[in-house]
Amino acid sequence: MQEFNWEYRLTTNDMQKVLVVDDAAINRQVLAELLKAEHTVILAKSGEQALALAALHQPDLILLDVVMPEINGYDVLRQLKSDPRTAAIAVIFITGLDTPEDEENGLMLGASDYITKPFNLAVVRARVRCHLQLARQRRMLETLANIDGLTEIANRRHFDERYASEWARAVRNGDALSVAILDIDFFKDYNDRAGHAMGDRVLQAVASVLAGGMQRSTDLVARYGGEEFALLMPGIDVQGAVALANQLREAVSKLKLAMPYPDATDTAHVAVSIGGATLKPDTDEPAADLLKAADDHLYRAKREGRNQVVWRAVDRG
Repeated sequence: MQEFNWEYRLTTNDMQKVLVVDDAAINRQVLAELLKAEHTVILAKSGEQALALAALHQPDLILLDVVMPEINGYDVLRQLKSDPRTAAIAVIFITGLDTPEDEENGLMLGASDYITKPFNLAVVRARVRCHLQLARQRRMLETLANIDGLTEIANRRHFDERYASEWARAVRNGDALSVAILDIDFFKDYNDRAGHAMGDRVLQAVASVLAGGMQRSTDLVARYGGEEFALLMPGIDVQGAVALANQLREAVSKLKLAMPYPDATDTAHVAVSIGGATLKPDTDEPAADLLKAADDHLYRAKREGRNQVVWRAVDRG
């Protein structure tokens, strides 16, 4: 049986991951056989391997021995909790340390549960299922907190978090970062005339087109507020960002309205204005400046006739 990067896998993509950490091969094998039918099982035989695999695979649950050479389970848990990538992962200690003081110590460090050896297989299975259900519910709540209820794309909160993360990454790596703010032309007039229900349908249709048109998994579209949407495009140059923005604008323009816009040149179809900006940020640049540049160019697109993309490329030479 291969250790460290070895995994049991099934064909389904939604199986939750369990990392089993124990320096005794027999314990790893028994737990893997117990759990492999329902979960993806990852094995580690040391605390050092556990930390590396937890960061790499982001398991939903860790079964962790306490007494191990070099790094014991308590120290592993401390390091897991101190790392933002792994701090939220539930940990169950499975250990031969069976005094109330040992259990209290483990729980006080942040373990979700404590099982003593020799363990009962049925009890381990039941507790794993319970904690994985809690992990699934927690992730569902986190996902819902990041989604706009009407359009079912990312909300402003999630955009702001991702923007801060991508800004920091771009500063570290010297990469370009592109953002755009998109506004539906004449939306307020349409909403007032056609009613909020029809306006909501326009917002949902535009969101669907934007989400379907984003080309890379690293790109993000979010509802920014009202009839505004935001696009986040890390590691893409000006030409690529402008080309994508124009593709999205053209795709949106093919949406036909159930009721025409009042006072618009093209009364049958949705139109959007897009303002964007691209730069390679550095530590001296306020993160808000890039968003402000995109917003300023959105208003320029509005002033200059709507239904167009206006972009700013920042080149410091």
